[in-house]
Amino acid sequence: MAYSGNTGLARIIKAVGFSWKGIKAAYRHEAAFRQELYLAAVLIPVAIWLADNVVQMAFMISSVILVLMVEILNSAIEAAIDRFGDEMHELSGRAKDMGSAAVFLALMYMLVVWGLMLWQILV
Repeated sequence: MAYSGNTGLARIIKAVGFSWKGIKAAYRHEAAFRQELYLAAVLIPVAIWLADNVVQMAFMISSVILVLMVEILNSAIEAAIDRFGDEMHELSGRAKDMGSAAVFLALMYMLVVWGLMLWQILV
């Protein structure tokens, strides 16, 4: 990547701007990200309300945020692959499938964390 010339606070401000642009693009173009964001809007307040301590809250909230992070990475992989065309290629399919698998694993992790935390809280 070319040197941008930005350093210090200016670089941080630009990086935050690029990150916000990426979040907006994910929201605008990815239905799965929107669904997971709506789920996060429900689960994060529930975690704050239910958790007995900050460690439980941290695990519950971070597992939800992990799903959003992995979904954005999966969407980035898909966008990069799709940029090169619609033709089917084994490696393109494999990359997309692996991105999807990463989202699936993040969702499973979230379910395990929430299940164990709810078990601990409610039992």
